[in-house]
Amino acid sequence: MSATTTFMVWIDQDLCTGDGICSEICPDTFEPRDDGLWVVREDAQHFGETIVFDGTTGPGKGPDMSKGMARVPDAVLDAAIEAAEECPGECIMLEPFDQAAIDARGV
Repeated sequence: MSATTTFMVWIDQDLCTGDGICSEICPDTFEPRDDGLWVVREDAQHFGETIVFDGTTGPGKGPDMSKGMARVPDAVLDAAIEAAEECPGECIMLEPFDQAAIDARGV
């Protein structure tokens, strides 16, 4: 199972205010980290397995910041764009899908 995706997303934690509006708008793509900042994830319902890009290691984990790009399923792309537009820290970065960047994540 793999959703159609034309965009990727990552969060610049240096700009994140911890507001959490992103996960209210697009819960399939954003989730809180233990330090109060938000990270991106690929959800199992869209991609077959859940990967949280929180900078930790282990099963279901991946790098954070710009190396932790999550694929955005086209089904929730409008919500991800709205989350980026509403983010008070302007920390949500949406980029066109790039297979090389996905491969470089190491997960």
